[in-house]
Amino acid sequence: MAVIEHPDTQPQAAPWVGVEAVPERAGRADLRAQIARLERELAHVAAAAYPRLDMSPITAHLDHRGPRVLELGELEQVRDALADRLTTLRTAALVQAEEQAEARDELERMLADPPAHRGKRMTNAQLGLPGCTVYEVVPRLGPLGRLASWWQVKVSSGCPLAWGP
Repeated sequence: MAVIEHPDTQPQAAPWVGVEAVPERAGRADLRAQIARLERELAHVAAAAYPRLDMSPITAHLDHRGPRVLELGELEQVRDALADRLTTLRTAALVQAEEQAEARDELERMLADPPAHRGKRMTNAQLGLPGCTVYEVVPRLGPLGRLASWWQVKVSSGCPLAWGP
């Protein structure tokens, strides 16, 4: 049996198929690309800093109704929250880097002139280095060194060993 279609009729989509408008689809794709870029930048900033910066969740303000496709407005909220978090994290990383540079300068001064830095203590974390090393200005030969003003920088041997059962 042959079916003849009339040229004035157009095929219609099934009513259960959600046809998304092309501008909305492009907007979603653009927002998802922006979110992915922001997440990569966040990960890079967080991984580049030592000790690690706070990476607490940023989507706590969103309504969590389980897994679903986010609407355009919600995608924009996620993007904006990520952008704000990235700005905050970059600022924290700059502050941390400045503090670590100051600590390294202070350590150089401690090593050059221990008597001027009596009792000063500095850790690797303050210097932005891994490990448990501690630099401390202490008197040489205990109380006798304190009386004679013989000061030295004592460098710890690192992390204590975990002895136990």
